[in-house]
Amino acid sequence: MRLDWLSGATLLLSGVCVNVAASRSQKTVQKPVLKPDKDGKYWIHGQGISAAFVPYGASVSNLLIKDQYGIQRDVVTGFDNATYYTLDRQHPHFGGVPGRYANRIKNSSFELDGQSYQITANENPTPEHPAGLDTLHGGPDGWDWRNFTVVAHSNTSITFSIVDPDGKEGFPGEVISFITYTLGNMTWDFKMVAIPTTKKTPIMLSSHTYWNLDGFANNETQSVLNHTFYLPYSGQRVAVDNILIPTGDIVANKEGSVNDFWSAPKQIGHSFPDPELEGNCGFNCTGYDNCWLVNRNQDGPYDWRKDGFVARLQSAWSGIQLDVYSDQEAFQMYSCNGQNGSMALKKTQGLFDNPEFPRTIPQYGCVVLEVEDWIDGINQPEWQRSSKQIFEPGGDPYVLQASYRFSINSTATPL
Repeated sequence: MRLDWLSGATLLLSGVCVNVAASRSQKTVQKPVLKPDKDGKYWIHGQGISAAFVPYGASVSNLLIKDQYGIQRDVVTGFDNATYYTLDRQHPHFGGVPGRYANRIKNSSFELDGQSYQITANENPTPEHPAGLDTLHGGPDGWDWRNFTVVAHSNTSITFSIVDPDGKEGFPGEVISFITYTLGNMTWDFKMVAIPTTKKTPIMLSSHTYWNLDGFANNETQSVLNHTFYLPYSGQRVAVDNILIPTGDIVANKEGSVNDFWSAPKQIGHSFPDPELEGNCGFNCTGYDNCWLVNRNQDGPYDWRKDGFVARLQSAWSGIQLDVYSDQEAFQMYSCNGQNGSMALKKTQGLFDNPEFPRTIPQYGCVVLEVEDWIDGINQPEWQRSSKQIFEPGGDPYVLQASYRFSINSTATPL
């Protein structure tokens, strides 16, 4: 089954009207068709904010916003040309939509209605398991390895679509998905919808965007360890083993511990001298790659758009502050522990006259923020996440919504 079934239909997704049928009237007024720029990027614009996207992974490639001094900063990582996304074999998942199931799947397998499914492995290879012990972000040909189709594009919004075939990477059933990005008044909103058409299947998406709110232009440090991070509803996290596979346990982030970002805002680098941080992001790893739970309903019903951000990232140097609002019930933060200076900055980023800082992304030079559900919930039935992660034809579609809201706040948080 392909998008042919949509012919002649009009889909209303995230406020964007996608007319799939060809015009049948000679009197129809044709709007100008917005095209990619010379680098293959599709631009959209809001008030005080602009962003570029590429079909590869439905990825955000540039996000431009002015800092406290009125200087425009590009605050996300990516490549200068859309073509390079398909060529780079390091594939750090820059700005894409991982799918059909984001994050890690234990043993590259899961059970659904008594049937076991084996998914293509792609992480943590061993001599006995040369492909890997687990599956990360949907497998070696997950969604952010593939080109999406641009189905709508206006000055303020763009919608991508993908058809994921039955059996791809081992997942059951076909899934059709639409990803809509919209810019407003210093806001970046997105809505992800996925519809299973033939079989029951797990679905969990996210936005895998790498941030540096200084645009790598800070002449004192290229690190984000001086960025302030705050998770006001996240007193618990998913426990993982030394290859970051969930154990099934939910553990407390005790006040004052290295994973405590709920009791008060603190710099990401605040706990780096603490021995407790060693191994916090896996074997021989110091930093963060953790999934915090979002416990907003402790005070009763809430409106995710109005009743408080789930995460805040802020740089006192640039003054740029990002507040993340989302309907999702978990939040992953990765402090770019694996970056090693081999990925180049874009021409819109960094310093050009300071030999102390090469034009590359250093370790801890960025931070990934992922709105999502509880990771590997398909292998933890006791968590009771099936209504959030398992979907079937004729049922409700998978939906993820988020609003990233920018402002200026130059308040410095002590280290």
